[in-house]
Amino acid sequence: MRSDARKNYDRLLAVGREVVTEQGAEASLRDVARRAGVGLGTLYRHFPTREALLEALLRTNVDELTAQAADRETSSTPEDALISWLRDSVALTHEYRGVAAPLTAALEDPESALNASCVALHDAGTQALERAHAAGVARADIDGTDLFALVAALAWLYDQPALAQRADHLFDVISSAVLTGQESNGVSQERPRSRRGSSSKPPEL
Repeated sequence: MRSDARKNYDRLLAVGREVVTEQGAEASLRDVARRAGVGLGTLYRHFPTREALLEALLRTNVDELTAQAADRETSSTPEDALISWLRDSVALTHEYRGVAAPLTAALEDPESALNASCVALHDAGTQALERAHAAGVARADIDGTDLFALVAALAWLYDQPALAQRADHLFDVISSAVLTGQESNGVSQERPRSRRGSSSKPPEL
């Protein structure tokens, strides 16, 4: 990529992060181009669709989350590793309001620009869950897709002003339901914390 093209790409990505954080997953690409000071044609050369922009924004976060999940396989108990993945995944899907829906759809759509990030996130959770299953500390009747669905549900709760005050409590309820004997096993009860300055408290990445 030429230096001027790389400069435009980096500028569009930085501005895109701001706009998507403000407007959510349905953010206006026209607003991104305008704020970045480039034409729509330049934006579309780098990000031909809104999904392509979302994928670029999510990729780094998903890669970091996947690496953290791998590290926890040796540095954390199965319980803590699983709940940490759940907490961090909710933070990721909450950071960009409304992204949980396209991520969920992308899980079964190999043609989606979001598919690779979505599958990586799903697989990291599945591995954490399987480790917890092997240790006998997680419910045997849930799988990785169930866990992914819980992430989407929790992210949705944190995004609802009328329900945001209940979201922390419901995160605790769900994490307790996923594990067997959570309190007796000493699992961290750290609650989600906001990255967007709202009254909701999503997990911090």
